[in-house]
Amino acid sequence: MERQIKLYWDFHGPASQKTAEHHKIHLDEFADREKIPFEVSGVEQRASEAFSAYIVVPESHMLTLRDALKPRRATVFSGSDQK
Repeated sequence: MERQIKLYWDFHGPASQKTAEHHKIHLDEFADREKIPFEVSGVEQRASEAFSAYIVVPESHMLTLRDALKPRRATVFSGSDQK
C-alpha cells in the first residue's frame, strides 16, 4: 500500500482561520481538476492566530501538489492522525 502524505499550508494572524478555510476549498478543487485522489483535507488550529489548511494524497501525487502549490511542510499520514 502506498504511503499517504499530508501537505500543509500555514496561515498566521487574525484572519488565518478564514484564509485557511478558503485555501482548503482551492486544494479540493485543484485535486479534483488534476484528478489527484485524496484521503482527506481540512483545517487545523495550531495556535490562537495560526491555522493550517492540509490535504492528504498518495505519495505518487505529492510532487504534483508540491510543485504547483508550494506547501510549507509535509508529514507521513496515518489514519490515527485524522481528527
